[in-house]
Amino acid sequence: MTTNPPGAKLILLITTHRVAPGLLSWPAWEALRSAGRVLAGDAGHPQLPALRQAGVEVELVAPGSAPALARLLTGAAADGAAGHGHGNRDAAGDGNRDGDGDGTTVWLGSPDGDPGLTDALARLAVERAGEVPEIEVLPGSYDLPGSRLLDLVSVMDRLRSPGGCPWDAEQTHASLVKYLVEEAFELVEAIEEGDRDTLREELGDVLLQVFFHSRIAEEHPTGAFSIDDVAGDIVEKLMYRHPHVFGDTEADGAAEVEANWETLKAAEKSDRESVLDGVPAGLPALAYAAKLVSRVRRSGFEGVPDEPYELPAELTAESAGRLLLAVAQRAHDAGLDVDAALRAAARGYRDAVRAAEGLKPAD
Repeated sequence: MTTNPPGAKLILLITTHRVAPGLLSWPAWEALRSAGRVLAGDAGHPQLPALRQAGVEVELVAPGSAPALARLLTGAAADGAAGHGHGNRDAAGDGNRDGDGDGTTVWLGSPDGDPGLTDALARLAVERAGEVPEIEVLPGSYDLPGSRLLDLVSVMDRLRSPGGCPWDAEQTHASLVKYLVEEAFELVEAIEEGDRDTLREELGDVLLQVFFHSRIAEEHPTGAFSIDDVAGDIVEKLMYRHPHVFGDTEADGAAEVEANWETLKAAEKSDRESVLDGVPAGLPALAYAAKLVSRVRRSGFEGVPDEPYELPAELTAESAGRLLLAVAQRAHDAGLDVDAALRAAARGYRDAVRAAEGLKPAD
């Protein structure tokens, strides 16, 4: 039975396209610079320019199918170890190297992750016990937290660009408003229902809206901005409004943090004439009333008395509205979210009606 030469080793070097080329771990650079052979299957691999600049010679091979690639790599590792110090062969079997390096063969993982390669290598190891070289999987770079957002940037750009999706290409800020509102309410429902799987999905749908609007904004002829500008602005705002974290301001407890936030926010919006400026009138009616009450309470404004909290003898559109406003005022003072409270009551009413109909509660 044929056995591998002593020291035959194959390193599968895995990198991520979400990290700038050349930003590899120290073990990865050590493996690359000391290897007898470094192989790659993609002439456009993003790491190649950085490796060549660092003096690492890379041999290009035709990978073929996963089983074919597995056989090629194990054979190259065996040849590399056998020829170590004696002028080893290239992947095609022709001697064209000078024998430097430690005899290890490094495979620079393809950008697509070489689907099926590890399974093919495992099968070879079982079928040809004693003939397959030592195999090591070496992560050369790791995704940083938030790095998948780069993929979303790329996907959104592809959808919006020529040759992408015709529907996505036609959308505007205005046409997407209804989807943004719908997704936000679906997210609220997932939170209130405690549905973790749906929560994750709906967070993604809301995130998509932010990236979609930002991609559209890049095309504006005079006021263009990108997702990086959006992220940069909110980072600056968060750091400015959290001086107790990023500065030297002291804050004891959440109440003091909130007070500092409001003070800084008021300074930013010093050009506002009314304490109610900036409250979006497009909010649902009850949420709009609750937001107005919150602004009034926070400012300490007392120029307008609260609505009477009593059921009028005859309900009209005006008296019903004033009663609901009175409820919003009392709910705020009690620390309650009146909008969430009404939704919860409505869901209970819905389930009671379904139960009376002999039906199960709604999902």
